[in-house]
Order: sequence, then C-alpha cells, then structure tokens
Amino acid sequence: MKIILTQEVSGLGAPGDIVEVKNGYGRNYLLPQGFAIAWTKGAEKQVTLIKRARSAREIRDLGHANEVKGQLEALKVNLKARAGEGGRLFGSVTPAEIVDAVKAAGGPSLDRRRLEVSGHIKSIGSHPVRIKLHPEVTATFNLNVMQG
Repeated sequence: MKIILTQEVSGLGAPGDIVEVKNGYGRNYLLPQGFAIAWTKGAEKQVTLIKRARSAREIRDLGHANEVKGQLEALKVNLKARAGEGGRLFGSVTPAEIVDAVKAAGGPSLDRRRLEVSGHIKSIGSHPVRIKLHPEVTATFNLNVMQG
C-alpha cells in the first residue's frame, strides 16, 4: 500500500515522504491515527507543498537546533515524582512530564514525540534522555528524578 506521511514516523520517514507499507499497518494504524494519507495523483501534488515547507523549516532549524542542543545540555532538569520504599516510583515518568520539567527548568518547549528514553524511568536518580532536534542533531541531557 502506498501512502504519504503527514507527520514524522520514526523508522519510516518524515512528512511528505511517499512510502510503501504493509496493508494492515497503513489501514489500521497510520491512516486512522492521522500519520498518513492514502496516495493518489492529486495527493502527490500536495507533497511538493509539504516538502517545500519542511525544507524551509529545516534550513532555519539546523543552526537553531545546535543552539538548542547547547542550551539543553547545560540545563539541570529536576522532576519530582511520588516514590515508595527504596526509591521505586509509583508508575513511571512519561515523556510529557519530561517536556514539562525541561520547560520548568528554563529550557525550550520540546515535542514529546521526539524524546528517546532508554526503557521506562521507574526509579529515583539521574537518567539520560536523548531528543532528536533535527535529522543531524541529537541532544542528550540528564533528568534528575527526586522524591516528591
């Protein structure tokens, strides 16, 4: 099945890319979630508009992404979470909570879907968090989870 991506899907492509996927993946996940639209000749013409807008953003963002990377790596990000005996959290830290903690620490507003956390954060302590700011720029910062 041929589809046109409308949002970035990790491992598949960026907005405006025309990709071939299995029928079930496209029909049952990508199309209902709004990550893609069905491929047609008319829709393919819209791809040029999407790609033009994306390229204008990326050119502007490359220098900006390096600036944001430096800003993120200099931050001390703290997050308070409820924990029980031995520092084990009740539940786990979500990407949305991490984005809110970065903003509270004086950092830029980030897209939670671009965060890459190794496993689930379920304990108190320092945890490395990666974020893909640009196709060529990835920032890493430490998230300090404290008893709250």
